[in-house]
Amino acid sequence: MTKRFTAALALLALCIVALAPAGASAQRARAPRKQQPAAHAHKEAGAYSCPMHPEVVSAKPGRCPKCGMNLTAAEKKGATPAKDAAPAPRAADGEAPQIPDVPVLDQTGRRLNFYTDLVKGKTVAVNFIFTTCTTVCPPLTATFRRVQQELGDRAGRDVQLISVSVDPTTDTPERLNSFAAKFHAGPGWTFVTGGKPEISALLKSLGAATADKNDHTPMILVGNEPAGHWTRTYGLAPASSLVKVINDAAAKPDAAASKPSGEVSLPMPKAGGESGSAQGASAKYFPNHVLITQDNKPVHFYDDMLKGKVVLINFVFTTCTGVCPPMTANLAKVQSYLGDRVGKDVHIISISVDPTVDTPEKLKKYADGFKARPGWYFLTGEKQNVDWVLYKLGGYVEDKMQHSGILIIGNEATGEWLKTPALRNPAQIAQAVVELLKKKEN
Repeated sequence: MTKRFTAALALLALCIVALAPAGASAQRARAPRKQQPAAHAHKEAGAYSCPMHPEVVSAKPGRCPKCGMNLTAAEKKGATPAKDAAPAPRAADGEAPQIPDVPVLDQTGRRLNFYTDLVKGKTVAVNFIFTTCTTVCPPLTATFRRVQQELGDRAGRDVQLISVSVDPTTDTPERLNSFAAKFHAGPGWTFVTGGKPEISALLKSLGAATADKNDHTPMILVGNEPAGHWTRTYGLAPASSLVKVINDAAAKPDAAASKPSGEVSLPMPKAGGESGSAQGASAKYFPNHVLITQDNKPVHFYDDMLKGKVVLINFVFTTCTGVCPPMTANLAKVQSYLGDRVGKDVHIISISVDPTVDTPEKLKKYADGFKARPGWYFLTGEKQNVDWVLYKLGGYVEDKMQHSGILIIGNEATGEWLKTPALRNPAQIAQAVVELLKKKEN
């Protein structure tokens, strides 16, 4: 009996010892929870904003009064963006995006040039989808179907509907054709896929680039290309609302002014400096830092590259696998169109946005790969020199992956400067250069 009593006491003691830490841990676990404020207490004014109208902010969830889109929570201050995050810069409402003329395939496998065949001279509505999407893409496409029905025979005649795949490696023309058939897509509604570099460049130019296809935008881009009028609206708004946006865009008068479609004047120096000439103003504006060509030759940027020349300037880096190769290949075609003018009256200048990696030797190999002839310069140099030149040209970026796909065309002598997509039709680029060559300083 005594032995049993002693054993029972020992067992009871063990239980007490075993239970004590658990209770203490539970108390410790509960303690911080009393100090935790409610999650919404950390929300600041303006913690929610509209993805398409950043100026619309709110302290609580809701819908944008302008487009009806759900407001999204802003990232916390100091938060580190995802490693592979790819910002999608876009033109503001009313500002024409620089749409590249990249080769694409439609749902029937037909080869098209995106800008020339689908956008130029038209009113367009563009949305973004992928065929394996099980969330927003089906309702986006169903809404486009209702828009097509409301437009009637105007679809394909007055208005072009375009659905661009954000997953071109999966979305073959055959897959897009099956997807289009599910929604009874009719004439005038084109589903677009193509090579990944080309589609990536296109999505970036349209403000729809994203690192993860599942995070693609539910917006619709609506534009009247001849009028130069562009706007964005929520892709899941009622079809009648979308048709009104499209009709308003279609009613805009032609901009048909002095600039051909695709060209925008740049605020570069013009005549009127102390010397009374454009060159006087240019000499003050453009840096004259020493850069290095692909032939390892030092040059002064203004004196040797720009002064008295008509120039084409773009931004590249040799390890780029996205937009740089098609841009450079397009400039090679422009070089062919311009013939012996290049090197005499015209300089083509490709400036590296990665000068610490792009040595003259690497640029030489890169240039030779695109059959660059005399008069086409690939420039690198000390980073501070290159950065300053890029800054003055509007081409400086912290992240080389986000460099501009714009081509700058200028006549330094007259002070006339334009920007246009570097993937624009090469014949049109060459013609713009020829027009500038005709304008000589008085």
